[in-house]
Amino acid sequence: MEQMFNVSSNPHVRARMTTAKIMQLVVIALLPAALMGIYNHGLKALAVLVVSTGSAALAEWLYDHFMHKKNTVKDFSAVVTGLLIGLNMPAGIPLWIPVLGSIFAIIVVKQLFGGLGQNFINPALAARCFLMISFAGKMTDFSVSDSFKGAVDGVTGATPLAALRDHGFVAGSSVPVKNLIFGNIQGTIGETSVIAILIGAAILLCYKVISARIPLTYIGSFAVFVIIYMLASGKGFDVNYLLTHLCGGGLMLGAWFMATDYVTSPIIPKGQYVYGVCLGVLTGIFRIFGASAEGVSYAIIFCNLLVPQIERFTRPVAFGKGGAKK
Repeated sequence: MEQMFNVSSNPHVRARMTTAKIMQLVVIALLPAALMGIYNHGLKALAVLVVSTGSAALAEWLYDHFMHKKNTVKDFSAVVTGLLIGLNMPAGIPLWIPVLGSIFAIIVVKQLFGGLGQNFINPALAARCFLMISFAGKMTDFSVSDSFKGAVDGVTGATPLAALRDHGFVAGSSVPVKNLIFGNIQGTIGETSVIAILIGAAILLCYKVISARIPLTYIGSFAVFVIIYMLASGKGFDVNYLLTHLCGGGLMLGAWFMATDYVTSPIIPKGQYVYGVCLGVLTGIFRIFGASAEGVSYAIIFCNLLVPQIERFTRPVAFGKGGAKK
């Protein structure tokens, strides 16, 4: 009798927790960053988050409906994608842009490649990169809040990373590190408050939704890259320069919530360490030597493409396959 096997894509990990439950926990973990973004930017930030999340869920429902597929809106994966897209938007962005980003993420990146578990890059980050390329001016137009003093006079809405890149860390005029921790800085809705992101990360770790291997390796290797750059360039070690790089921009949000995406990251522990190091080095290269002050999105997207090769070279050898040397 012939045996029939189902062929499916990775990850092949079985757990009692359902996909819907995992995605619901991710949504809960993202709420501190979302609430902090709304607190800092007001109702316009809330509008962006509602529109991006709602349009992602609607795009998934409409695609499944018209393609006569089983409706997957209830698994909350589209909600997570839409929420992440909103958190990666400036608060003052025209609302049609996050709608376009959500449709691109759900239809083009996710559904056209087979749906959840089939996409080869992170849908939310793919949407952000698509919007950055298409609408660079609007995607980097950060309104100045009343409590933000600005890093450089005459640079309207300059983010801490942009100011750091152009002028270095200047005591008295650069953004204090405490502002980076609490989120009182320029940036997108959800990536500015490190403490809010870490609260969400703690939720994911407590419920074992993610492992700390990728985020800590990513952040650690990036820190090492920045330190080597400081010493090699003659700047000398500057803790404020390092902390601004670590706490500014999308590093924390990307490391804890997007680099850990099950579908687009390695499942083998050794591969996860390699993946984290690649992320850290690429982010350092893009930030310090690239055209943009940020580099997290492009680093994660690029490393998503490397995952099949990383897993190929880091997977353990099956018992008995190594062969004894004669």
